[in-house]
Amino acid sequence: MSTAASLSERSAAPLPADKEKRFLTLQAFRRRYSEREDGYKYEYNEGEVEKTESKMKVNQFYIVNNLTRRFTRTKAFANGDALAIETEQITLPNRLRRPDLHYLPLQKIKTSDESISDFVIEIISERDNIKRVYKKVEEYFAAGVKVVWLVFPDLDQVHIYTSIFDVTICKDDKICSAAPVLPDFDISAGEIFTRPE
Repeated sequence: MSTAASLSERSAAPLPADKEKRFLTLQAFRRRYSEREDGYKYEYNEGEVEKTESKMKVNQFYIVNNLTRRFTRTKAFANGDALAIETEQITLPNRLRRPDLHYLPLQKIKTSDESISDFVIEIISERDNIKRVYKKVEEYFAAGVKVVWLVFPDLDQVHIYTSIFDVTICKDDKICSAAPVLPDFDISAGEIFTRPE
């Protein structure tokens, strides 16, 4: 057999079939990934697992601390509500997200209600895929979220969405507000990014 003929036969041979994606049920996802502590954040998206580096890095704890300390001065906190960190939230059927922070009313705490909160905060790192972040913002609004904050530590900016079309960018002394969900939860961007001494 000539070399040309053997190359022709090889190229005509069928390629191996792509591996089929294996989809998990939400129940199987929870068994395998909900309690996993390996430095990654796992979210469930219509049967597929989305794995990202955990955004809660030590160098971002000051942001969480500043936000949670400010939340303790709200009427919602006085009523027993919480600003929860990376707990599972159902956004749409077959989608489970773990926002970095989210508002959790006392009633949802009492009933273990996992439906998505009205107010969500995501802390964006340089490793985040910005297209995936914006798709998640759209998903949050489709699920009924009323306010989304995207916190950009590298830029010292907070992008506040009240719909996928309405965004306010806060920096320095500009006030970030969680209204209409939490009208008394407001803090300047500068305070959010103030590191402890």
